[in-house]
Amino acid sequence: MPLIIGLTGGIASGKSTVANMLRDKNIPIVDADVVAREVVEIGTDTYQKLVSEFGQEILNDDKTLNRPKLGSIIFQNQEKREKLNNIMHPSIRTSMKEKTQQYLEEGHEVVIMDIPLLFESKLTHLVDKTLLVYVTKETQLKRLMERNDLTEKEATDRINSQMPLSEKVKLSHAVIDNNGSLTKTEQQLNDILTNWHIQKPS
Repeated sequence: MPLIIGLTGGIASGKSTVANMLRDKNIPIVDADVVAREVVEIGTDTYQKLVSEFGQEILNDDKTLNRPKLGSIIFQNQEKREKLNNIMHPSIRTSMKEKTQQYLEEGHEVVIMDIPLLFESKLTHLVDKTLLVYVTKETQLKRLMERNDLTEKEATDRINSQMPLSEKVKLSHAVIDNNGSLTKTEQQLNDILTNWHIQKPS
C-alpha cells in the first residue's frame, strides 16, 4: 500500500536537513517550493493569470516574475494576498498531485510531499501521514537570525507569520525534535520510518 508523507516544519526548523536525509534513502520528494517556482515560469497559465491580475510591473526586464516586487505588493494588502493565493494554490496542488502520482506509478512505495505550510494551507488531505520537524522558539529565532542575517524583530515577525510549531506538534502523526545533533535527528527519523514499516530495523 503506497504511503504519502507530508513533511513540514517552520522557518529555520531544519526541514530541509530532514528532506536531504530522506533523499539519501532514495525516497522521492515533491517539494512545494520548487513546484511554486515551476508553475510561474514564463508562458504557464498561472504566469498569465498573475500578469493580468497584477500587471506588467511584477515582471523583470527578461519577462520572468519579479518575486520581491510581487511580495511587496501582496505583503501590505490582504485582498491582493488572497487573490495571489487563489491563483497560485490550485496550480501548485495540481502539479504536486501529478508528480506524486508519477512516482507511485514508477513503483515507489513512499513519496514525501515537502509542504512548509501544510497545516496553514489545510493540505493534510493530500497526505496519509504528517511528519513535523520541531525546534523550540529560541532555537528557531537564533538560527533564523544567523542564517538570514536578520534583527531579532525581523526574525520574530517572520516566525509569528506562521502557525507556532507547538501547535503543529498536536496536529502531526510524528515529530522529530531537531534541537540536538544531526545524529540525533537522523536516529529519530530512522525510528519513525521503521515504525511506519518504511525501512527494516537496523
